[in-house]
Amino acid sequence: MYVAHLSLTDFRSYPQVELPLEPGITALVGPNGQGKTNLVEAVGYIATLGSHRVPSDAALVRAGTSRAVVRAKVVREERATLVEVEITPGKANRSRINGGSPGRARDVLGILRTVLFAPEDLALVKGDPDGRRRFLDDLLVQLTPRIAGVLGDYERVLRQRSALLKSAGAATRARAGADLRTLDVWDAKLAQTGAQVVVARQALVAALRPRAAHAYEQVSAGQGDLVLTYRSSLDTALGQTPDDHAGSAPDAGVELVEARLLDAMGRLRGKEIERGVCLVGPHRDDLVLQLGDLPAKGYASHGESWSVALALRLASYALLTHGVDDAGAWSADWGPDGEPVLILDDVFAELDTRRRERLAQLVAGARQVLVTAAVPQDVPEPLAGARVDVMGGEVARVL
Repeated sequence: MYVAHLSLTDFRSYPQVELPLEPGITALVGPNGQGKTNLVEAVGYIATLGSHRVPSDAALVRAGTSRAVVRAKVVREERATLVEVEITPGKANRSRINGGSPGRARDVLGILRTVLFAPEDLALVKGDPDGRRRFLDDLLVQLTPRIAGVLGDYERVLRQRSALLKSAGAATRARAGADLRTLDVWDAKLAQTGAQVVVARQALVAALRPRAAHAYEQVSAGQGDLVLTYRSSLDTALGQTPDDHAGSAPDAGVELVEARLLDAMGRLRGKEIERGVCLVGPHRDDLVLQLGDLPAKGYASHGESWSVALALRLASYALLTHGVDDAGAWSADWGPDGEPVLILDDVFAELDTRRRERLAQLVAGARQVLVTAAVPQDVPEPLAGARVDVMGGEVARVL
C-alpha cells in the first residue's frame, strides 16, 4: 500500500498543492513553518479522519475559506483508488471514492492505513488518559472501520446522557424534583454502545501487548520490560479486579460488560446527578503503560518514555501489517492487508543518536515511508531516498 499522489485545496496553509509520491522513502525537507507537517497531516487524515495535532477540524481549513479538500491516490495490491474528503467545519464532512457520488466521510476508512510517529507521541506516556484512549480508538478504526460508527454513537449518547444528568442535578438542587424515567433509556443506550467499545479495546490491547513488548526490547536494546493493561472504570465502580483479557474472542463478553455498565450506573446514579457527569464508561478508561512493576508515567526517564512511545507505534505497524495470530484473533475484519504507510513527522530531531539509528533501521524496509525534517542532515542514513523541498507553500522534488 502506498500513496501515489496527494492533492490539497485550502488545507492548512495551502491554497492548492499537488504532490506526486512513489513507494519507498521520501523526505520532505524545509525550515519550520513552511508546511511539511501539513502535508503528512493530510495523508493521516485520509486514514483516520482526524489530525494528530488538533482535536477538531476547524484548524485544518485555510483562514478565510469555508472548506478544505484532501485527495489521495492510494495504490493497494496494484489497484489505484482515488479518495477525496471534503472538510467543512460546522457541517458533516463528505467523501468521494473514484469520483462517485458524495457519501459519508467515514466511507473512506480502511482504504488507506497509516502509522504516524510525531513529537506529540510523548504525550501517550506522559499525558492524560484521553490521548491514550484516542490512540486505541484511532487504531481500532483502521483495523475495523465499522467501529467508527459505534464510537460515534457512543459519543452522541454520552452527550445526551450528560446533559440529562446536569438538568436532573439542577432540578434536584432547586428541590423541583426530576423525572428520571428518560435517564433509564439513556442508561441502556450508553451500556449497549459502551460495552462494544470496551470489548473492542480490550481485544486490541491483548493483541498489542506482545508486539509492544517486542518493539520496546528492539528500541531500548533490552533495557526493561513494557507491559500494557486496559484499565476499565467499571472495575473501580464495582470494586472488582481488572480482567483485561475479557472479550478477546469475537463478540464474547459484550453482554456481560453491558450488564456491568448498567449495574455501575445504577450504583453511581446519585453521585452522577449530584456532579452532572457520567462517572463510568469507556470515556473514563485508560491504557496503563508499565516498565517492570512501575507505571511509565511519572517514573520513566525521558529516553525511556520515548522508547515506550516508539514501541506503541511499531506495535501498531506490526498489527496493521500482519493482523493477529490465533491467540489474539477476535474478528474476521482483522487480518494482514498490506503494510500501512509510515509517517515520521520531525521525530528524529527529538531522539538521541541510539534511538534515531534503531528506529531508522527498523522502518527503512517499509513499503512507503514519509519523513519530514528541517534539514537533510536530520534524516538518518538508512532512510536516504527521494527528497522534496518544501518552502513557502511550494513543493519541489530534488533530483
